[in-house]
Order: sequence, then C-alpha cells, then structure tokens
Amino acid sequence: MPTILRQDGFRFFFYSREGNEPSHIHVVGHGGEMKVWLDTLVVAKVFNLSPKHQKAVMQIISQNQELLIKKWEEFHG
Repeated sequence: MPTILRQDGFRFFFYSREGNEPSHIHVVGHGGEMKVWLDTLVVAKVFNLSPKHQKAVMQIISQNQELLIKKWEEFHG
C-alpha cells in the first residue's frame, strides 16, 4: 500500500494488487475515503467525506495528476 502523497490531512495511496484496473488513487482522511480514476478525474467511490473535503481532494489530485499517474505506472508497470 504505497503512500504517494500526504497533504492537508489526506493520505493518497494505491494498493499493490490493483494493476488490472485503470489508474486510480485511494484517499483517506478527515474521517472518510475516496477512490478517483486518474485519467478522467471521476470519483469512483466516496464514503463519509463531506462535500468540502471531496472538493479539496479533487483539487489536490488535479494539481498532482501527472505525478500520481507516473507513480501508478512505475509501480504497476
């Protein structure tokens, strides 16, 4: 479960055995979780995360999209 980024109380990571899915990032923090597809920036799942925090997560992902995709590709090959 490599952590790629920590920012504003959120941890951005992916699981090691998810290479068969499109690139995505898991996020936990502020009592909730999200999963976001990196190519399209579409939310795949959200649990117990306020709209304010969802917006913050999406902004962080958008700002770091290139890095997150690169790390996904490096890890999952």
